[in-house]
Amino acid sequence: MQPLPPGEPRQFGRYRLIASLGEGGMGRVLLGVSREGRLVAVKQVHPAFAHDPGFRSRFKREVETSRMVSGAYTAAVMDADPEAPLPWLASVFVAGPSLKEAVDAAGPLPLSAVHYLATGLASALAEIHRVGLIHRDLKPSNVLLATDGPRVIDFGIARAAEGDTDITHTGSIIGSPGFMSPEQANGLPLTPASDVFSFGALVTMAATGRAPFAGASTPQTLYNVVHSAPDLTTLHPDLRRLVEPCLAKDPKARPNTAQILDFLGSVQLTATPWPPAVYSMIERQQAEVRAALALPVPKQPRKRPKWLIPTAAAAMAVVLAAVTTTVILANRDADPVVAAAPSTSAPPPDPLSAAALRRVDPCKLLGPDSLPKSGKLLAAGDPDSQYDRCGYFFDRSAELSDRSLLSLELGVRMSGKKGQPTKVGALDAIQNQESDDCSLAVSNPATPDYGIEVSARRTAQTSCGIAKEAMDVVLKKLRDNPEPYPNVEKTLRQADLCAPELKKPLQDATAQTLRSEVQGLHECNWQGRTTYLLKTWHVKSLDNAETKIGNAYLSVRQEGDSCVVAWTFPQQELGWWDRLDVYGGTSTTPSGTKNCDSSRRVLEAVVNTVKPRG
Repeated sequence: MQPLPPGEPRQFGRYRLIASLGEGGMGRVLLGVSREGRLVAVKQVHPAFAHDPGFRSRFKREVETSRMVSGAYTAAVMDADPEAPLPWLASVFVAGPSLKEAVDAAGPLPLSAVHYLATGLASALAEIHRVGLIHRDLKPSNVLLATDGPRVIDFGIARAAEGDTDITHTGSIIGSPGFMSPEQANGLPLTPASDVFSFGALVTMAATGRAPFAGASTPQTLYNVVHSAPDLTTLHPDLRRLVEPCLAKDPKARPNTAQILDFLGSVQLTATPWPPAVYSMIERQQAEVRAALALPVPKQPRKRPKWLIPTAAAAMAVVLAAVTTTVILANRDADPVVAAAPSTSAPPPDPLSAAALRRVDPCKLLGPDSLPKSGKLLAAGDPDSQYDRCGYFFDRSAELSDRSLLSLELGVRMSGKKGQPTKVGALDAIQNQESDDCSLAVSNPATPDYGIEVSARRTAQTSCGIAKEAMDVVLKKLRDNPEPYPNVEKTLRQADLCAPELKKPLQDATAQTLRSEVQGLHECNWQGRTTYLLKTWHVKSLDNAETKIGNAYLSVRQEGDSCVVAWTFPQQELGWWDRLDVYGGTSTTPSGTKNCDSSRRVLEAVVNTVKPRG
């Protein structure tokens, strides 16, 4: 996944483009986001095809048919524009490596994973053939391995690039030589049996790491496809009984997808059907997607529609009325992709202040090439669901383990830190080394009780050097005023839970005199007769007991004389939810029920004061 270069279009139809996913024989593939917040893979065809009127008509016809394909093992086509200067189509984005990438990185799949793969592929082909399509280019790079099964992509689209035969006027081949059928290699009319042949070749490659007709050159491979027997010597006997009839030279001798599924039978599904390396690749891609989504949106000139000009005053009145309306746990069904209105307050002048740090995404402070002395980094995300923490792995295939980890925390408590006093620039710091672990915590003058900590785990000889290099980069990036977290106003990240303006609403809600005590960048204790701990963070799933209120969810959990009330709503980061917890306890009243009532009133007071725009 690569960032889009300057000057590239950032919009196709309804889709905002955020990164490049790669390039193939038909064109480029780009990562986009729909207006509804759904990730899509946008395929933009090569200019050479766009100048062919015949291609446009075939492209339109094939896309219309492709949109009829549904099912669990395909990436559905969502939209297309055959009339655009460069025609494009958008399909559901699937996070996961291609089969080719997985086998190249981790070797052949184990037998159980091949059975899982084959069942999904056969099911996908059955659905594709049901609507009258033939895939024509089923190959390892057109099969993605997602957490919940394989996905077949680009079905039917290769047909748009063909004329009357499968060989173009330049002699190039539409298809992949090692996985096309003999009739396709010979330029003969195709039937669904052609895809079955490709299925057999693909399953063989997944199980052995090698295509069954691979030759030293493309002409040799094509000759093998048409004339030679497949190399199945290393294939498991059960798989050989499946694959051999699929690779018959005569299309009529091959089984159909229904017969293949009958042969495969039911799948004995486990929690992790793919090898561990595949899940690591999925997690890495998800981290790259989060990084791409976090990039600032380039400013685009916007034209005001003429019909808006005479009604500007009326529109402003509506906006002001909406802004001044008080909402208590209101319906927040706003489009998650549309950026929030810019904050009216200027960013704090001190880049190391708590207010500034709360707006920063710690996973963006270190990039892949930030530590040239230590090695290339991969952001591993936030394992603890805290806004101010991020973990990184060093991208060295022999060292991708917990022994090569770098973690960053922007709000670590400095009191009680043990280690050797030192300096990082002009800032006081504490360095602590235990075995192969080394941590470096810098005291932040803007928030003396809290600091910034980098922890490295490699070897006793190198871990402190890594921590020092990383800390220097982090502090420089913070002082350079990094871009805020995208749409930060629509999240809970920037909320100051000890803010003075919260005191009166909280005292009114609890009928108590309260005083605040900072617990961290995203935590605060409000103490009176009852203590209320406020905490903001993000989670990947909802509690079973949560009740939907508009676009948000509310849960209440009583634990003896204590009570936890939580408010959760969709976050701007894919796969995460923003969450505000109120822990009410240590009360002089004996009733936990009363604590739940007051905790809920505290929650409502915080929500209405903080007013996240999610």
